[in-house]
Amino acid sequence: MTLGTPSSQAYGEPWYWDNRYAHESAPFDWYQKYPALASLIHLYVPHRHERILVVGCGNSVFSEDMVNDGYEDVVNVDISSVVIEAMQTKYSNCQQLKYIKLDVRDMSPFQAGSFAAVIDKGTLDSILCGNNSRQNATQMLGEVWRVLKDKGVYILITYGAPVYRLGLLKESCLWSIKLHVIAKFGAEGSSEQPTRALTDPILLDESGSSVEDVLGKNPDVHYIYVCTKEPKTKD
Repeated sequence: MTLGTPSSQAYGEPWYWDNRYAHESAPFDWYQKYPALASLIHLYVPHRHERILVVGCGNSVFSEDMVNDGYEDVVNVDISSVVIEAMQTKYSNCQQLKYIKLDVRDMSPFQAGSFAAVIDKGTLDSILCGNNSRQNATQMLGEVWRVLKDKGVYILITYGAPVYRLGLLKESCLWSIKLHVIAKFGAEGSSEQPTRALTDPILLDESGSSVEDVLGKNPDVHYIYVCTKEPKTKD
């Protein structure tokens, strides 16, 4: 079976990723590479010794770059056994990197409050392409919330504008949300590239319309939602 060109719905299915990684072994980073995001990671995950979870890791070198930048404990999960086995072999001598086959809708092998940060480059987007997308996305976000420490951060890099993502995020858990934007690959020459610094958040209103006021109607950007887990208050 050749990889071909799948419908976007296939991105939500495990068989697609096993097939893709069986045919394409070269490293690939979805959306953004680590050097482009490093300043934001430093801002929200300042302590290099803390445990970090990268969901939907694929065969990206993002986590390797984090380790090279001084992060000491980066756990990577993916639903594809093909890619996890390949990455376990590739990084067998790197104790700072761990690779585990896991479905992000059920991360029960991890205890609650296990991680200071969860980083997601396109995994939620992929789930939203599949069957039962809303239910699956809600399950994933609930698990992300569970494995984060209080005041831990979920850093979501996505193509989804606030009008498509804010409601889902706010309905799932008690997040405190900040929004950043970054130009897409190849967009450096775009007249619509944002001039603001990556670490400078955009003020959000309930509808996300303020983002259009800042960026225009068709920004060539990826959106980065930094969602902080707020502790539940006692009654």
